[in-house]
Amino acid sequence: MSLYEISKKSFSNVLSVAALVSTTICTTHVMAAPTKFTFITNWYAQAEHGGYYQALAEGLYKNAGLDMTIRMGGPQVNNLQLLAAGKAQCAIVDDIGVMMAQKRGIPVKMVATSFQFDPTVVITHSDIDTLEDLKGHTVLIASSSQSSWWPWAKKKYGFTDAMSRPYTFNIQPFMLDKTVAQQGYMTSEPYAMQEAGADFKSFLIGKEGYPPYGNSIACRTEVIEQHPEEIKGFIDASMQGWKTYLASPAKGNELIIKDNPNMTEDRIAYAVNLLNSSGIVTGGDAQTKGIGYISDSRMKKTWDMAVGNNLFSASDVTLSEVYTTEFVDAVRVMP
Repeated sequence: MSLYEISKKSFSNVLSVAALVSTTICTTHVMAAPTKFTFITNWYAQAEHGGYYQALAEGLYKNAGLDMTIRMGGPQVNNLQLLAAGKAQCAIVDDIGVMMAQKRGIPVKMVATSFQFDPTVVITHSDIDTLEDLKGHTVLIASSSQSSWWPWAKKKYGFTDAMSRPYTFNIQPFMLDKTVAQQGYMTSEPYAMQEAGADFKSFLIGKEGYPPYGNSIACRTEVIEQHPEEIKGFIDASMQGWKTYLASPAKGNELIIKDNPNMTEDRIAYAVNLLNSSGIVTGGDAQTKGIGYISDSRMKKTWDMAVGNNLFSASDVTLSEVYTTEFVDAVRVMP
């Protein structure tokens, strides 16, 4: 072999090694470890969180580069406190809760929603035709309602604080007293009432004119500003999860029951049917703008209501700092 051929072969080997090193570097970059990401729900695992569990089950978060952990909420879990402490990137927090957080200086911002209207219901006995008919009755409400829908109901229907009593997440007081009404979740308490054979009616406050969204998503402002690609990936995967969950929920349900063994298949089926038939996920603006969509006009309406109900003053909460539509405008998962 000539000196020229030896040199040529050596140069070729060098190029091959360089190409191999380059390929290895690129492969290592592509296969980088996914980013750990924690999302906190607002209650024990249930169909109302189905889109997120479905996205986890289908590997959608992994495809978005996220190592996802879904942490259940519950009566002893303070989502805003955990967000502020950096224990999660995002959580389910109601719209007014995000506004109140800004008033307290907690750096979180609303980025999307699960539901196009609030799923809270007021459950009455069958002799009540409209919510106005409840004036003078006892209404069992959760303590958190004092700073959300109850002030709205007082102004709209003439309710008074003397009418309210604490709701302890037990339907027995309602079952035993025909003059009592109570709050609930459209996919939960009505199911329990039905199973108990109660004669009742449910009034959806979101359909009665209460403006906030339902099961909204708030994220730490720091994460939004420094890692917007993570938030975008999370929202895209979550809304894809909602789309497939409503069509075929088996995979999501398996993880829901794993996290919350007290949840039954019948109860989940009841909830999924309502999620579909009510249009709470895919109706409203979601029909044309995409699942999870939030709008400037709707957020302004909620802010105006909260200010008008003296939940905070206009100077205490800057509306533009409460939310951002940058992600829902970029992510369009159509029903």
